[in-house]
Amino acid sequence: MAVEKTYDAAALAADIEALVRYAIRCGLVAPADAVWAHNSVLEAVGAPGPAAPHTEVYLAAAYATAPTSDLTGEAPVPNVATGDDAFDLEGTIERIAAAGVANGCEEDTPSGADRIATRVMNILMPRPSEVERTFATLYRSFGAKAATDWFYKMSCDSRYVRKAAIAKNIAWTSATEWGELEITINLSKPEKDPKAIAAAGAVKDTGDVYPACQLCMENEGYHGRGAGAPHGAHPARQNLRILPITLGGEHWGLQYSPYAYFNEHCIAMSAEHRLMHVDRENMSRLLDFVDLFGHYFVGSNADLPIVGGSILSHDHFQGGRHVFPMMKAPAAKTFELAGFDGVACEVVRWPMSVLRLTSADREQLLDAAAHVLEVWRSYTHEEAGVIAQTVEDGETVRRNTITPVACKVDGSYVLYLALRCNITTDEHPLGVFHPHAEWHHIKKENIGLIEVMGLAILPPRLVDELAAVRVHLLAHAGDADSGALAEELEADPLTASHAAWALELAAAHPDLAEDTAEQIIRDGVSDVFGHVLADAGVFKWDDAGRAAQDRFLAAL
Repeated sequence: MAVEKTYDAAALAADIEALVRYAIRCGLVAPADAVWAHNSVLEAVGAPGPAAPHTEVYLAAAYATAPTSDLTGEAPVPNVATGDDAFDLEGTIERIAAAGVANGCEEDTPSGADRIATRVMNILMPRPSEVERTFATLYRSFGAKAATDWFYKMSCDSRYVRKAAIAKNIAWTSATEWGELEITINLSKPEKDPKAIAAAGAVKDTGDVYPACQLCMENEGYHGRGAGAPHGAHPARQNLRILPITLGGEHWGLQYSPYAYFNEHCIAMSAEHRLMHVDRENMSRLLDFVDLFGHYFVGSNADLPIVGGSILSHDHFQGGRHVFPMMKAPAAKTFELAGFDGVACEVVRWPMSVLRLTSADREQLLDAAAHVLEVWRSYTHEEAGVIAQTVEDGETVRRNTITPVACKVDGSYVLYLALRCNITTDEHPLGVFHPHAEWHHIKKENIGLIEVMGLAILPPRLVDELAAVRVHLLAHAGDADSGALAEELEADPLTASHAAWALELAAAHPDLAEDTAEQIIRDGVSDVFGHVLADAGVFKWDDAGRAAQDRFLAAL
């Protein structure tokens, strides 16, 4: 029998008041909006009252900013704008959402509570048109950085960027033969609730899906739906604000990622729901983006399965204010492209196969990049495992593409072109240039744009698994014989897949101790990530691989 949920009305009113004060301090709403905001939040959670504990403060704030106030003197700073800097946004919004669940506003699931929380935050935000006007004013008056600083802060303050969830991620860097690699164990995205999974299994999907995907512009303000709804679950997006930008003469949108992997992780998406594609046209849009936001990098996932990202159904880019390890990597060699004298060309010393093209001449740079892509798409070198196309069920299937990344350095455009090939074989059914089976205990998923640049996004399972590896390694530190350690690792379900790797760590670090074990394991994970990237590289860093790369460069 389900337990009926209740809430304390006075406590709810106090939480709403605290939330409204927070929104005023952040500049999301004006002091004069306070009473309206309080009542709107009450409505959103199905509560008839009561009033805020300090309604008179709200009214004083409204008077201070009203046109009928005393125009002869300085308007007082409303007390409602002051408050505790240590305000617990997550705890407060969770309690308010729980009241909405208790009132039957949404289903009693994490996604149901999140839809209420998102609905509440939307009340406390400026409308999209207001966001656009403020951003445009800041951009024109103070420049791109000031405008994105404001937009990013607003996206965080409004809880669209889930900073509390992102803070749960485990991250570190390690020195490797490829420089400092960055590692993240992703714990921020919420796990699926068992109730939601069960509800999804009972749904019959009929009609057109709206929004067509989670990257569509139509997500702005969308109320979301649970797993039991037609077409399944879709996250609430009432507190999403999308800035309209123009790329390549088309309408695109700019937003920040709710579960960011790096600083100011943003997404630019086409207003048209269409497939990802990599070509000169979209590389030109990448340069349009860095013309608008020169302090950001931007890149596109490859446009083929296996080597592409997780969403190939919507044309989009990812960018942000971060310098990735790949961007810090030195040149292994330089080369020339005939007919493109204004373009400096380098092979990057990076585990994947990456070319770096730099030029102050935008059009010549784009022509050079398009030439590289055209040659690569038709390039086959069987000895290196590169096959440009195959025939599947009578249809020609393209296998080669690139992952392009753009930024500006000292006034010049820089394009990184990572060569990708998604060919599969019986030996490597998931992809020849994909993490090989020996590394699947750490990383099995696709290598997308972010990981190409040197930031690993690893699965949550590793938290418990690596902790168990640590326990076993410490229990047998200094053992002359590794037999007992091997048996324990293989017998433990958490460590069985890591056994061979863990034994190598033990052999390489016989002095492993309580204070060093964590770093040794983390460095070992980073080394695996380096191997994973090398697997994804089409031209290896041995003599045969270097010769194969030179052969491709000669074909250019």
